[in-house]
Amino acid sequence: MRAFFVVPVILFLGLAGLFAWVLLTRDKVELPSMLVGHEVRSFDIPALDLSPDGAADAGRVTDADLKSGHMTVVNFWASWCGPCRIEQASLMGLRHDGLRILGINYKDEPADARRFLNDLGNPFERVGVDRAGRVGIDWGITGVPETFVVNGAGQVIFRVVGPLAPSDIKNLVRIAESKNATD
Repeated sequence: MRAFFVVPVILFLGLAGLFAWVLLTRDKVELPSMLVGHEVRSFDIPALDLSPDGAADAGRVTDADLKSGHMTVVNFWASWCGPCRIEQASLMGLRHDGLRILGINYKDEPADARRFLNDLGNPFERVGVDRAGRVGIDWGITGVPETFVVNGAGQVIFRVVGPLAPSDIKNLVRIAESKNATD
């Protein structure tokens, strides 16, 4: 009778351990993306107004912002996303290193997004507001945070799913350095 209770618990723990090992050891960069190697799709969304009361018109964020001749890191994030909070320090470091970062606030309230950036710092050159999630769908994101590297011609060259890890940051810096060396 005792085995009746112990065997399912052992099976559950074994499967949970296997799933955890797979999730922790998988290479996040190798996930397929419909955009890597292709030009970003056309989009036009409002920019997040970063004034305290949110009353000013901050303009628009479009795909043309990614075709400026400069490499850009595009980060999809939300204030309600726990891993986005963890990743924010890494993004601030990338910005400090001189990388151009465009944020796309995904399915979030603008006031919450402003509060998030005020509390944790703003690494973004500009922030687009994707309240309906349409741009995220077009980019093929599976959740937030998700980060893309776009070359100066507007072509996606790299994708990271989940919060940026130290190895991801090294890859982003390596890509930026190789891009600068070829300019």
